[in-house]
Amino acid sequence: MKKKFTQPWLLVLAAMIGFTSCKKESASKSASTTTSSSTITSTGAIAISLASGTTDTVYMVGCFGHHDKTDSVAFSALPTAVGTYLTANYSGYTLKKAYSIIDSAKTVINYIVVIKYNNALIGLKFTAAGVFVSTLEQKEGRDLVGPGWHHGGPFDNRDGQHRDTIAISALPTAVSSYFKTTYPTDTLLHASITPDSAYVLISKNNGLFATAIKASGTLIKRTEIDRHVGKHTAVTAANLPAAITTYLTTSYPGYVFDKAFSHSVNSVITGYDVEITSNSTKYVIVFNASGTFVKAFAVH
Repeated sequence: MKKKFTQPWLLVLAAMIGFTSCKKESASKSASTTTSSSTITSTGAIAISLASGTTDTVYMVGCFGHHDKTDSVAFSALPTAVGTYLTANYSGYTLKKAYSIIDSAKTVINYIVVIKYNNALIGLKFTAAGVFVSTLEQKEGRDLVGPGWHHGGPFDNRDGQHRDTIAISALPTAVSSYFKTTYPTDTLLHASITPDSAYVLISKNNGLFATAIKASGTLIKRTEIDRHVGKHTAVTAANLPAAITTYLTTSYPGYVFDKAFSHSVNSVITGYDVEITSNSTKYVIVFNASGTFVKAFAVH
């Protein structure tokens, strides 16, 4: 029987090819998940941790301009108006971090405040005087360039498929039973589910209400949206006044439209209530008949 002998140089070449192949594969994987500093700068992004003790990170975008700088700031150094706004709109919030945005003239032009509300992180932008500007859009590192979401990610409801909308008939028994027993005169109009598996129910009863309920049938919060006695009619996003769309796009960039209702008396529209999702939080925004902003509620 003949024995086969392998040339030593062939073994070395094979090892080199294998090593190079591994390096290319590793580099490819790394490149797909690495966020460059130039991308962060061009998008004005600030990194935030999704949960304490984890390495999961998302980025708040649109925080600063190309020539601006950020600096940490104590909550006590923020304008009083910031604290007033947070207390009024996010009762029970926890402050996580605050930054000042400084322009090339070394002047503070904005403040960025990160809070925790209903187990979700929210980034808010204010003027130097403490006036609310916008709720900052959040993105994962891989989505800083592109549509801002990918399937399976924390913001994949931005694809417009409304997977968080729940048929009223499909609500868990514990949720529907609690609601019917506690608010028997309410008429349910819309239901949706939040990332932490709470159910937000929009109903009418001499006005419009948003009720957040745990899957176990325990009340989280009930919010009276408006007191208008009249007719509430569902309105599509396309049929909202242009002023409403402009306000939402500016104040809640990256928002997802959930549901909207007009309220009218004697067939005359007196205002609009619009439910949206911004990052991981649901809001109802109230507008008058012409589409001018009136007030906003962080529902859950």
